[in-house]
Amino acid sequence: MNLMRMKRPPHLHLLLYRRKLVSLLRQHQSRRSAMQQLHSHLIITGAYMDVASSWNPLLRHYSLGIFPQEAFFLFTHLRLHQNSFDSFSFSYLLKACANLQSLQAGLLLHALTLKLGFEFHVYVRTGLLNVYAVCGALPEAKQVFDEMSVRNSVTWNVLISGLVKWGELDLARSLFDEMPMPTVVSWTTIIDGYTRMNQPKQALALFRSMFIDEGIKPTEITLLAIFPTISNLGALEICQLVHTYGEKSGLNALDIRIRNSLLDTYAKCGCIESASRVFGEIAAKIRNLVSWTSIISAVAMHGMAKEALANFERMQKELAKPNRITFLSVLNACSHGGLVEEGLEFFRKMVDEYQISPDVKHYGCLIDMLGRAGRLDEAEKMALEIPNEVVNVVIWRTLLGACSFHGNVEMGARVTRKILEMERKYGGDYVLLSNIFAGVGRYSDAERVRRLMDERNASKVAGLSFV
Repeated sequence: MNLMRMKRPPHLHLLLYRRKLVSLLRQHQSRRSAMQQLHSHLIITGAYMDVASSWNPLLRHYSLGIFPQEAFFLFTHLRLHQNSFDSFSFSYLLKACANLQSLQAGLLLHALTLKLGFEFHVYVRTGLLNVYAVCGALPEAKQVFDEMSVRNSVTWNVLISGLVKWGELDLARSLFDEMPMPTVVSWTTIIDGYTRMNQPKQALALFRSMFIDEGIKPTEITLLAIFPTISNLGALEICQLVHTYGEKSGLNALDIRIRNSLLDTYAKCGCIESASRVFGEIAAKIRNLVSWTSIISAVAMHGMAKEALANFERMQKELAKPNRITFLSVLNACSHGGLVEEGLEFFRKMVDEYQISPDVKHYGCLIDMLGRAGRLDEAEKMALEIPNEVVNVVIWRTLLGACSFHGNVEMGARVTRKILEMERKYGGDYVLLSNIFAGVGRYSDAERVRRLMDERNASKVAGLSFV
């Protein structure tokens, strides 16, 4: 599109010219470069159009783009030339406001919409409600909602989503229960809220009610929201139900995220055979890094260390580049499978070949791996070499656990001193060192550590009983 050849027409043809510009705006509103050219052309030629619908495509484009503030720049410019605006104009501006998370701009637009008579327009009010909800101004959002005489499903969902986002799950559920006709978006939002707030039983109960009792078909977003809950509860039957639904509805084939989540969920429900089958059914051309990382993690958590390494090799042959999470899964497999040399080699490969800086979890796996194998001197040496900005008390507690298991009193005492330099109030550290002393018959030292724990008021971990 070459706009440089377009010149401002005579007055008689201005109407046709404006129609041409509006057509171009609508035709190219998904292309940033074209829209910017049109915007520039309108300014250079001075062909201002006072009809709101003429500018709305440009406002919409900017509000949804990577620089939403451009919508406000355009709006300010148009107001200087006394252009009129309609409900769509303000809907787009409010969307830009929400994307910027600008409460101040939202307040200004709120006042302007009241001044121009848009206080009863459902789309404008819903857009305003969304701004307040996104910015965490929940009392203002609720006030806008209560003042609306007409609401649509989007209005309800916007407020419910805002309440869930800011942790007001009880209020969100109460509003959901008042909703005349909840949509799948409404159900999904509440289910996701329960999942995120670690209330898996409530999430699963709501999913059952939606799917089985109400007959509402879940979307791919619903399934992605319920998978963590299924994993948390180990609900294999529900996993199988979701799997069957995904096959029949076509969602499994439509979205690779569903397949990957299904694989991971089966593994966490204890069914590694089904997890492996799901992975095998994913075509090689659509497998992604998450697919490979999920199957490596799945077999690792089931103690199949050699299978985890074999899958890593297969992944490399398919030219999928591992990331830090992939390596963490492999290191976990090596740790639990006793493959110490392989684990050390993978760590070296991660750092030297893939230039991935290890974090505390990678180091923790190595310490645990060396500790399980009884190579405590190497584990202590590695712990001392971990950068200060990375190391934390968990690293040393992992090593202390290994000292306890292998009865290494001297190292256990050194490690405990390190731990107490970082944190003195956790009773478990004192108990573990006391047990190490008691295990080799040094009962007076064990009692001394127990007294020290009491003197420092270190917290004790409460016991659990399944009786």
